[in-house]
Amino acid sequence: MTAAHPDEAHRITAEKFLAAEPDALSGSLGDFEIVDGLVVRAMAQSEAHSRVVRRLAAALEDARDPAGPCLRVGSDVAVRFADAEDGAADYKLNIRYPDVFVRDCEPYDVNTVREHITLVAEVASRSTVDSDSGIKRQLYARAGIPVYLIVHFDKSWELIDRIEEYRLDWSGMRYMPHRVHRTALVLDSPVTMAITLDALHRP
Repeated sequence: MTAAHPDEAHRITAEKFLAAEPDALSGSLGDFEIVDGLVVRAMAQSEAHSRVVRRLAAALEDARDPAGPCLRVGSDVAVRFADAEDGAADYKLNIRYPDVFVRDCEPYDVNTVREHITLVAEVASRSTVDSDSGIKRQLYARAGIPVYLIVHFDKSWELIDRIEEYRLDWSGMRYMPHRVHRTALVLDSPVTMAITLDALHRP
């Protein structure tokens, strides 16, 4: 998701978020994420960004093994991460909408789904490249998500330059570089998959 801080700060508690219908929040706030209780409004995605997200999600779905384990692929779905330690109720909530993730087939619950995610991917944009490589990398690692992919565009923001793959170091709960994919994305976990970068980004 591409995000930018709103002109006027708007905060929300976990109780209010969980009590509201998703459509009602989107209707009043638009597309958003919640960072330490602060509503962060989303900017419109580029056509290239949307295309890569869609094709990556489809490739991961197609790569699932019919023999199991059971996996589901989500895109732009709410995931609650650990609350901030600040004492105020409207400074705690952390809700993110990863571009793509793979999880097991347990029933979806926004409060616990992070515990069931085995891979998360962010397609970087001009406004999110720093957070995708920094804050979100730390956030997803602390949540115990084993594999993190960051898709980087070239200077045109139309073609993929590389996909960085990180694997979780469980001892330190931090991501370590595993591989940089420059011509094709080749995965062995949580699915076995190979797709060229051209197939992901070409119009």
